[in-house]
Amino acid sequence: SIAGLITCLSPRRRAVMKTDDFVNVLKEKIAATDLNFGDDADSVLGFLCGAYYDQNCNSDSEEIKQAFEDLYEAMNGKTLREKDEVIYAVCRLCRGHQQTGFVDGVKLGVLLSQELNN
Repeated sequence: SIAGLITCLSPRRRAVMKTDDFVNVLKEKIAATDLNFGDDADSVLGFLCGAYYDQNCNSDSEEIKQAFEDLYEAMNGKTLREKDEVIYAVCRLCRGHQQTGFVDGVKLGVLLSQELNN
């Protein structure tokens, strides 16, 4: 099912990256990127999210592979261009959900930390 495409955030999907490893990934990404965060924290959080998901969600589980197969089968008869348009939209949607979950999780973590320290 298409719902299987959104499982990257599932805790059973893979182990969480250790902090030191994530810091090293961030250092590499910062060194390789022309940074321009704009005027808000969301662009910084988006950068952190991108680094995290590039490292942790770059291989698909069997469930996601099957979901893509099901999606392609459902698009049988469509041209390659039409299929690509659907797949790109699904992937943008998935990435948007991932980033929203990541950013909201960081914001909630900061708020909880503030509450515990006050």
